[in-house]
Amino acid sequence: MARWAPDTRERLRAAALALFVERGFEATTVPDIVERAGVTRRTFFRHFGDKREVFFNGDEIPRLATEMLAAAPADMAPFAVAWNGLQTLAAERFEPRRAEIVAARRLIEAEPALRERDLQKQADLRAALTEGYVARGADAAQARILAGVAVELLQVALEQWAADPTGIPLARHLDRVRAGMVAVLRAERAL
Repeated sequence: MARWAPDTRERLRAAALALFVERGFEATTVPDIVERAGVTRRTFFRHFGDKREVFFNGDEIPRLATEMLAAAPADMAPFAVAWNGLQTLAAERFEPRRAEIVAARRLIEAEPALRERDLQKQADLRAALTEGYVARGADAAQARILAGVAVELLQVALEQWAADPTGIPLARHLDRVRAGMVAVLRAERAL
């Protein structure tokens, strides 16, 4: 197959993920990935800066969050915007790739370098949401709280979904985590 084929980026990702699962992240090298994908090292570095980047595949979620906040009706409640976005993300981006994401979550838990990058991606999403809320008129403190709650809700739901052998959809895990957060906040309010 020609190294300039239009599916090169996805072939590199698929080869890398398969090798990460087989050998572990640290034991997999860029030469291993390019050999499996049938491309050159130069081609790899045209698409990705390093093997962590191939694992995480860009920063599309913060961009989607920014677009979602900008497109939401001005009178929509701030958390409703995030909640609708999380539900859409669950159904359209995560659920169709469940097996890949579950394997990725296992690798993240096992590899310190991946955990570090995962935390950075969470911080990037939090920052995008915070900026979006401020642009919608929220004060800075409220924007940070809303963004933090949304990111933590997503993260906890993702972890539960990845560990769940029953196949319950991510949207239901989001509902459960949200209900748990509401219960905690109501209990705090009662004090």
